[in-house]
Amino acid sequence: MEFKCGIIGLPNVGKSTLFNALTQSEIGAKNYPFCTIEPNIGIVQVSDVRQDNLVEMICPKRVSPATITFVDIAGLVEGASKGEGLGNKFLANIRETHAIIHVVRCFEDENVMHVTGNISPLDDIEIINTELALADLETIQKAITKSTNDAKDGDKNAKERLSLLTKAWQHLNRGEDIRLMTLSENQLALLYKLNLLTMKPTMYVANVAEDSLKINANLELVKALAKKENTIAVAVCAHIESEITKFNDTENIDFLRGIDQKEPCLNRVIRGGYSLLGLQTYFTVGEKEVRAWTIQIGTTAFESAGIIHTDFQKGFIRAEVISFDDFIRFRGEQGAKEAGKWRLEGKEYIINDGDIVHYRFNI
Repeated sequence: MEFKCGIIGLPNVGKSTLFNALTQSEIGAKNYPFCTIEPNIGIVQVSDVRQDNLVEMICPKRVSPATITFVDIAGLVEGASKGEGLGNKFLANIRETHAIIHVVRCFEDENVMHVTGNISPLDDIEIINTELALADLETIQKAITKSTNDAKDGDKNAKERLSLLTKAWQHLNRGEDIRLMTLSENQLALLYKLNLLTMKPTMYVANVAEDSLKINANLELVKALAKKENTIAVAVCAHIESEITKFNDTENIDFLRGIDQKEPCLNRVIRGGYSLLGLQTYFTVGEKEVRAWTIQIGTTAFESAGIIHTDFQKGFIRAEVISFDDFIRFRGEQGAKEAGKWRLEGKEYIINDGDIVHYRFNI
């Protein structure tokens, strides 16, 4: 399954520069609104030190990291829910993503215009959240009308749907996103069908100046908001990250040391995307290939087998499982077997993050 994170924000906050750095592509990143017209899509490899350790041990012919897809979406302006700017297209593009990375400008630069004229990250966030909420209110109102008619026609479940939709409408009207509601699994499933924008998991990326990665008043405001919403905030200097992509590995390490960083900030953005989507990784290991597979947390062995190939699922016999730590500690499959750390698991086994899995199946 392809997992998509949409990169959104006001015009000129650094969305395209961040996307360029993530994907090492060269899309437009200019100092004027709506430089990005059509969404740009890039598939990014997920850096995972565990896979590096497995590769070092196994020396396979091929290495296949996990990936996540990022979508750079046109900048939003006030009134987008009513079609201002590229509003309608913008909102449609967001609906196609699974999670949102909201880039917020936290740097001062008189050479880069700001659409509202001043730097105020919380006001910028409110502009976009308001537009998403207005679009969702319209969607929910249509669903309320339909459920009301269904109730009149004798639909037994319509009253329950109508009650939930009314609560969701009231929640949004108070200025609170749907993702902050306390909902049962059945309620989540019902609202999920509406593909609501404010229901999507959201991470804030504060784009700061080169000298403000650790100390920045605007950044602290964004972090406080993220904490209140129980989500993630990451500080990034998009300009620095775009420079890092130009270096080789040795130059990269030296550059990061020079600015007192252990890794590119983009790694935290990618991991944050994984966390937002509730994803984890398991591995298949052999001399031909060491491969990382992306699955939802809570996926069973039977379900994860189907991600590799439908034949694995149709003819599923068992899963042979070793935890990552045990695989490394006992130097591979044979050592894990001798130590009693090699396990046989059935269809209902829940895959753990980092598991080394080998499937047995009949064709």
